[in-house]
Amino acid sequence: PDDEDWAALEARRARCGVYGVRSTGIFCRFGCPARRPLRRNVLIFATGQAAAEAGFRPCLRCHPEGCVQSTHPTLDPDRVG
Repeated sequence: PDDEDWAALEARRARCGVYGVRSTGIFCRFGCPARRPLRRNVLIFATGQAAAEAGFRPCLRCHPEGCVQSTHPTLDPDRVG
């Protein structure tokens, strides 16, 4: 993740998009109260659907599966990174 994405994740600041955690196979909304993952294990997705299609399952704490398409100009729906 870039510095802006990581800062939002660290601060648990709600924003568009979701993040997947490679080590657990789970994806969460930004702002999720779950334990913060290691930065090297994080992938950023524009939608929950994109994360699910990449093989991640939704978090049971923040229920990110309903995350809608981002209107954030820097998030491409097919972006992974």
